[in-house]
Amino acid sequence: AAGLREAGVGRGDRVAGFLPNIPEAVIAMLAAASLGAVWSSCSPDFGIEGVIDRFGQISPKVLFCADGYSYGGKRIDSLERVRGIVERIPSIEKVVIVPFLDAGDAGLKGAVPPGEAGLSRAMPEEPQIASIRGAVNWNAFIRPSHSTFRDFAPVPFDHPLYIMYSSGTTGVPKCIVHGVGGTLLQHMKELMLHCDLRRDDTIFYFTTCGWMMWNWLISSLGVGATVVLYEGNPAYPTTDRLWKLSERLGITVFGTSPKFVAACDQAGLKPGEQHDLSRLRAVLSTGSPLTVENFHWVYENVKADLQLSSICGGTDIISCFILGNPILPVYAGEIQCRGLGMDVHAFDESGRPVVGQKGELVCCSPFPSQPIGFWNDPDGSKYRKAYFETYPDCWHHGDFIEITERGGVIVYGRSDATLNPGGVRIGTAEIYRQVETIEEVVDSIVIGKNTPDADVEVCLFVVLRDGVSLDTALVDRIRKRIADGTTKRHVPRHVKQVTAIPYTISGKKVEIAVTRMVHGQPVPNRDALKNPEALDQYAGIVWGHSPH
Repeated sequence: AAGLREAGVGRGDRVAGFLPNIPEAVIAMLAAASLGAVWSSCSPDFGIEGVIDRFGQISPKVLFCADGYSYGGKRIDSLERVRGIVERIPSIEKVVIVPFLDAGDAGLKGAVPPGEAGLSRAMPEEPQIASIRGAVNWNAFIRPSHSTFRDFAPVPFDHPLYIMYSSGTTGVPKCIVHGVGGTLLQHMKELMLHCDLRRDDTIFYFTTCGWMMWNWLISSLGVGATVVLYEGNPAYPTTDRLWKLSERLGITVFGTSPKFVAACDQAGLKPGEQHDLSRLRAVLSTGSPLTVENFHWVYENVKADLQLSSICGGTDIISCFILGNPILPVYAGEIQCRGLGMDVHAFDESGRPVVGQKGELVCCSPFPSQPIGFWNDPDGSKYRKAYFETYPDCWHHGDFIEITERGGVIVYGRSDATLNPGGVRIGTAEIYRQVETIEEVVDSIVIGKNTPDADVEVCLFVVLRDGVSLDTALVDRIRKRIADGTTKRHVPRHVKQVTAIPYTISGKKVEIAVTRMVHGQPVPNRDALKNPEALDQYAGIVWGHSPH
């Protein structure tokens, strides 16, 4: 904080982080907040254009970064990208570089490979930073001669705290501004009441600094809980690495994704038998809907008496609309409840609330963590268009859901990716739930392909296990599984084998980007994707009636 103050940072100034998920990221964020500055971050696996699309809009004064990061044992240098970022964002006056690539690990010898995150890191030699304008090493920036931290700068309730970003897969990312008071209230409600988080808990969530779950996780410090940070590949060198971590650190609240749960299932893991998870009492999951099979795997193979909470919200609200409840039962395939104080409903096509039917997720009353606005949107027109154009008096979130008779919620996927064959709306998650129970299928993505008669054909793309190829028998089995588990309308007209499914950096499938490729339309901002090269194969898909 003293270093930032000396660099001229004060109330309202932007401080950006292009950092791995390491302690210095948390320290820099807290320091910025203490001065009334606004923090914004993205993970170091973003390309230059993806960073420029984000930070270039908000004109940060200081940039925190690392010399690189490690993933799956591979060392990736960041300094060349940092140099390019600084050259193209003239507002950056100072660049604070954390030496990370060669950091030693003193915390988890044998559990965490060198070069990836541990509990304690010795600072190596300073990276070569002379060619980067305004650059200084972390150790020099926090030199001992700095005065002791004095006071937190008082700010109004609606003072900006974070600037978050929409995915950017359909255009330049929106810069979503969240306030101090609303964010804190909402996070404390969710952590302390919905997750029953307490001071003596140890909470972990697998996330990067580019996803709102990082901000949510760090708010656990407000409860007094211990926060576990993890940087790197969650399945390196072995798939059970995070379960080893849970045993070693006594994690009580474990946050993950359906993709990780499915990977553990496919690997045949039984963490409850293989590791001491006696302290674990809650597993949280987000990023996409948990399938019924995911629920069963957790209760059969992790622990029988924990709270499994699928949670759903988003960057737009930096929190959740629907999530867990420690005093309610858990039903496989359902999220337990709507958030306390959240006036959430499912609206049918006439804009009426329905129960037991699919509809649009809406929130009909204000809530604490509504954004205070978009950056560079002085009249609020972009903000209103994003959330209040469909239903003038209700927040329209863009998720396709069903509220059950018992008050639970089933999420069927994003509304903008909803399929509409024959005029019937189908959520993509309904198909994923069936397809990914098939042993040969590693991953999948489903889209709607327009036809000349203005209808839509359901198209399914699958990644198969090594050595397996898509033949007529497997296509028939996939179609039968979908028909048996859903309806005949869900059955794909086309099933194609691909080598990879494209994901955003925060781990979400990008159905819209694939749809654009299939229809010969450009996909903007590929730097927002974790694996943009995966898109290219969808442009050359040959259509016809053959199964592959």
